[in-house]
Amino acid sequence: MLFYLKKYNRLFLLSLVCIMYGCGGDAKNENTTKPVEPPPNAVPIIQYSLVNSMPHDTMAFIEGFCWYNGKLYESTGSPDNLPQTKSYFGIVNTTSGKVEHPYELDRKQFFGEGIAIIRDTLFQLTYKNQKGFVYDLKKMKKIGEFGFGSKEGWGMTTDGTYLIMTDGTNAITYINPRDFKPVKTLSVTENGNAVDNLNELEFVNGSLFVNVYETNTIVKIDTATGAVTGKLDLWYLAKLAKDEHASILEMNGIAYNADTKSLYITGKMWPKIFEIKVN
Repeated sequence: MLFYLKKYNRLFLLSLVCIMYGCGGDAKNENTTKPVEPPPNAVPIIQYSLVNSMPHDTMAFIEGFCWYNGKLYESTGSPDNLPQTKSYFGIVNTTSGKVEHPYELDRKQFFGEGIAIIRDTLFQLTYKNQKGFVYDLKKMKKIGEFGFGSKEGWGMTTDGTYLIMTDGTNAITYINPRDFKPVKTLSVTENGNAVDNLNELEFVNGSLFVNVYETNTIVKIDTATGAVTGKLDLWYLAKLAKDEHASILEMNGIAYNADTKSLYITGKMWPKIFEIKVN
């Protein structure tokens, strides 16, 4: 009886081993754990390296950012719940992080948004007024106004010929800077799905790099099709900013220096402007 029980236990254990590991094969050569593969149409993640950082004004509710003739230009907004903020634009002092000699809007009337510069002329969007302003950059003097069809103005850049703006949807509109009429509209999609909340943007080597509002993601967009072709995940930069200044808000600043092939990244109330290079 004892022999039978021992034999039964051995058979039970052998069966259990076969169930767990499989019988009839060479266990040494069989790989039972398969790596998880990304979806076949997954948008590639763009790698980057952090090159440098410089100060940024933690009172600046940034809405626009651009590099022009060796200088960084910043525009800001002024939310009602942050009475200490102002709507202005000007040149960033990269030593102090402050904007020098800012051109200020009346915050009771206008909320400053994105900016772009073409041939010493600066164009500025406002949030809900469906109005933009034109300035002589050398004199820092307003020389005109324009209207636009979108309900809201968010981000703006230029390819050197057209103004390119976002309005918080998945639409990107190209505008003729002479008569301010729309030229074309891109509908931005990722694998056929609309990508909404497009915000601050920059034209980089024939592509658009666009910040998705309330995320630390920048999407790279094909200007011919509107398709997302790559993503920058900048959570680490946001972490560095938050570690230094706990009350930071959204990432929302992209500027491109074509001479050094660097991107400058910052956000609302961020204490730093980060210089990165993408691969």
